[in-house]
Amino acid sequence: MTDHALDQQCIDTLRFLSVDMVQQADSGHPGLPLGAAPMAYALWTLHLKHHPANPHWVDRDRFVLSAGHGSALLYSLLHVTGYDLSLDDLKQFRQWGSKAPGHPEYGHTPGVEVTTGPLGQGLANAVGMALGEAHLAARYNRDGHTVIDHRTWAIVSDGDLMEGVASEAASLAGHLKLGKLVCLYDDNHVTLAAGTDITFSEDRARRFEAYGWQTLSVADGNDVAAISAALDAARADTTRPSLILVRTHLGYGSPEQDSFKAHGSPLGVEDVKKTKQKLGWPTAPAFLTPAPALAHFRAALQRGAESEAAWNGRLDGYTKAYPELASELQGRLRGELPAGWDADIPAFPADAKGLASRVASGKVMNAIAPKLPALIGGSADLDPSTYTHLNGLGDFNPPLLPNEDSQGSDAGGWSHAGRNLHFGVREHAMGAIVNGLAAHGGFAPYGSTFLIFSDYMRPAIRLAALMGLHVIHVFTHDSLALGEDGPTHQPVEQLASLRAIPNLSVIRPADANETAVAWRVALESQDHPVLLALSRQNLPTLDRGRYASADGLRRGAYVLSDAPNGTPQLILLASGSEVGLILAAADRLQADGLAVRCVSMPSWELFEAQPRGYRDDVLPPDVTARLAVELGVSQGWERYVGQRGDMLGVDRFGASAPADVLLREYGFTVEHVVARARALLDR
Repeated sequence: MTDHALDQQCIDTLRFLSVDMVQQADSGHPGLPLGAAPMAYALWTLHLKHHPANPHWVDRDRFVLSAGHGSALLYSLLHVTGYDLSLDDLKQFRQWGSKAPGHPEYGHTPGVEVTTGPLGQGLANAVGMALGEAHLAARYNRDGHTVIDHRTWAIVSDGDLMEGVASEAASLAGHLKLGKLVCLYDDNHVTLAAGTDITFSEDRARRFEAYGWQTLSVADGNDVAAISAALDAARADTTRPSLILVRTHLGYGSPEQDSFKAHGSPLGVEDVKKTKQKLGWPTAPAFLTPAPALAHFRAALQRGAESEAAWNGRLDGYTKAYPELASELQGRLRGELPAGWDADIPAFPADAKGLASRVASGKVMNAIAPKLPALIGGSADLDPSTYTHLNGLGDFNPPLLPNEDSQGSDAGGWSHAGRNLHFGVREHAMGAIVNGLAAHGGFAPYGSTFLIFSDYMRPAIRLAALMGLHVIHVFTHDSLALGEDGPTHQPVEQLASLRAIPNLSVIRPADANETAVAWRVALESQDHPVLLALSRQNLPTLDRGRYASADGLRRGAYVLSDAPNGTPQLILLASGSEVGLILAAADRLQADGLAVRCVSMPSWELFEAQPRGYRDDVLPPDVTARLAVELGVSQGWERYVGQRGDMLGVDRFGASAPADVLLREYGFTVEHVVARARALLDR
């Protein structure tokens, strides 16, 4: 068999494994695999550095199918190259319990690097992965000892490039000169509903050139040699990310070629037969994998073993030359917290004036960061307000090229080694990029903005939870108590909506010491994202000699102060800044002879993870007089206050005024809390 004939057989193997998967499931997207198989083949057989027998090899290239609806193509690639994905698994495409679900899922299918399908997210994740490689290489590689040297590749679609998150991420990638990022653009001129001419007439190449990308074009999406040459050119430019525009045809070879009808529906039995006949493929059996093609693909196992063995040799040499750096790097890649990482976290003394939990968070972060190299992140242009800058640890900046100057920048150095990321006003890209960092491995990444702007990045937050990624969201200005900026900036429904996301821990600490414990929890909780909701205004630092230890935050809710005899008539519950308010109200009520328990409830999710016995100890079922107080919508609190309880919340938008005025007008005063509590007891 000639090389060309073998190439064609391999490409058609990918095409028709994908088509047969979709047809058998009677569900899926055949159009992309039919058109994009040649570019995928060229990348996976000629350029991608990977080891199918070890999908977690540290220095592998990362591949992201941002156009996740074309998952059948990815599963075909994984199967034929030797990953733990059998032909029987392919035959269970989109079925219950299958290792080949409808869209690629991180942690579910060997070889899938990130969960994709919501368009644009995968491209932005790929930016995060490339950023991660660049940082690790800058921090750990030494002359003669290169232990981090891999690329990030992606296949992206028209839909990906239309999404705003992709534009945000691509702009930042170009600025940061992430030269090991290469995106193959499946430029087929068709979306789900129509041709792109009705919505997408811009010059995509010039747009990406303006972002600072190298752009290359391949006129014929079936020309493997031209695609490979473009990939070579992309590899050669290490100072710019690359976009390769490959002119393809959706549903190539099918009766519905170049029609949106080929996008998201099975071809049907007759059209599958016609497509196979047109492309010279046997019409039976289904799921055909010719021996020559399979042998050619499976050579990836040997290449991967050799690449990994060579890397292990380099790592051994590096370990001998730089034992401390090697130990640090390997600990990071294993996701370990170094010994003593939390030794310098401050204990905050009791202080009636206190400090904002955003300020306390900044102090805690800067106590941790020198001992935890994996901690890296930044804000969407807000670090002076969110207090998330890591002092003295440098900024992740594009390296200066010959004849460039810093244009007067005071950013603290121009290299990829810094640990402070500047995302610009790009909240959505920030969320997706930190997801990519977490999926890459070796990082405990964080992103920060105001709580209200979590709405701009909700898809990325949801995907972090779906993937179980170790991402930390630091959201400040967490209530209408931020004051004069008014309702556009005052979060009301955000806490409730974020608590609704499965596998996301939302923590709203009450004072500086709860904030310190919250950071411990966030860094120890490595199988899901954690969100910290922090105050703009000062919060009293509670006297822990009088009140229970802040370590109670670990259990989500705890008895902060109790009735003298331990048998309360009334329970007051609050999170965050309102905890101080219920303590003051409890003092007044108890002065009048009432038995009151105060419960700090910083995290519903952590509380729900506790045994029933503990939850009943904190909230005894026979104590039905309960009042919850929180500067957010009341939705959800009914599960804790019960039918006979009450909730003081904010079930309307905020207003522009000084914080103390807003709190008074919205009823967040000691007097109003006392009155609402007494009303419960009078029922």
